[in-house]
Amino acid sequence: MKNTLIISLAIALLAIGFFSFTSKISKASGIEYMEVTTIESIIPMGLGRSRMFTTNSNNSQDEVNLENFYSGVGINLGNIKQNDAAILQKINTLSSEGWELMHVTAGVQSPTDAGKQGIYLTRYLFRRAN
Repeated sequence: MKNTLIISLAIALLAIGFFSFTSKISKASGIEYMEVTTIESIIPMGLGRSRMFTTNSNNSQDEVNLENFYSGVGINLGNIKQNDAAILQKINTLSSEGWELMHVTAGVQSPTDAGKQGIYLTRYLFRRAN
């Protein structure tokens, strides 16, 4: 759990640093960028924390709670469905606001217990002309 929290904080700080750099570029090019990062926990018993962070081109952030992949009895398919719906809703909202999905990067981090703990991280990079 401590490792997951440290990893989550490091990812959030990296996203903030990335957007403070890209916001300077975007002002000159007439394009602004936005990143949505989803962190989905795979820690047994539902003890992990899952979130969706949206970092705007002005470096402001929104945070939405997501469900953990595991509950007390194992993988929870209902939670995965809820997360998928929340992520798709976010993508559809941004699309209707003129944002174009440019790139998706996915990664898995499972440091201990042969994959029984860790996170799924997905980053969605959007852009639009300003």
